[in-house]
Amino acid sequence: MVINTNVQAQFAARTLNDSQTLLGKSLSRLSSGSKIVSPSDDAAGLAVSLKLDAQSNRLAAANSNLGNAISFTQTQDGFLNKIGSALDRMSELSVLAQDVTKTDTDRALYQSEFSQLSSYVTSSATKDFNGVSLFSSTALNVTVDSEGATFSMTGINLGAAAYTGATGASVATSASAAAALTAVKSAITQLASDRSSIGAFQARLSNTSGQVAVSRENLLAASSRIKDVDVAEESTQFSRYNILVQSGTAMLAQANASPQSALRLLS
Repeated sequence: MVINTNVQAQFAARTLNDSQTLLGKSLSRLSSGSKIVSPSDDAAGLAVSLKLDAQSNRLAAANSNLGNAISFTQTQDGFLNKIGSALDRMSELSVLAQDVTKTDTDRALYQSEFSQLSSYVTSSATKDFNGVSLFSSTALNVTVDSEGATFSMTGINLGAAAYTGATGASVATSASAAAALTAVKSAITQLASDRSSIGAFQARLSNTSGQVAVSRENLLAASSRIKDVDVAEESTQFSRYNILVQSGTAMLAQANASPQSALRLLS
């Protein structure tokens, strides 16, 4: 029996300190919801989760770009739908102006409406979406993934010859009305092709957006498995460490009291 060195108390104190450290970590994990509270908890896991989170955020940005591109094409199609109505009416006027029972005075009335519709089509070519021209021959490259890959949308150009031929026509005479009909029919054919292209772009963008959303969901799930705490499991560990701390505290008190028995030998 010794007094100067209480080995049992030293052991109990070290064990209690270990239990308190584990209890503190468990409490930090439960309060933060993350099982990687500090890099030392899982250095490799932290590195992987950081990269997964960064990729997930880039995918979210790409999906935002895709959504804006879809809105862009929807705006384009909205204009082209109305332009289609204008061209339909212009083709009607071209046929009406060829009526042999009409005079040039009558045709002048048709020409007035034809000119207004032509001006509408021409002015639509100058419209933009957030400062970006809706109708330009320049292709637009849309970011479609986290690595910056792009999908090119061919420009819809209302300044193409098919459109300018129709807007520059006249139904002031029977002969010019016949030429106008040919030009307007060509513009309608071009419009049908352009709207078909926009529909194809929208389908591609919508499918890509869905795929990006699924990829991001999977990345978030993978990151969660690495860094997010399992509350049920950690609660069990917390209870265990809490009991160990209480038990260790009680045993340390007993170990500290053990040398007092030496006093009986001295009395």
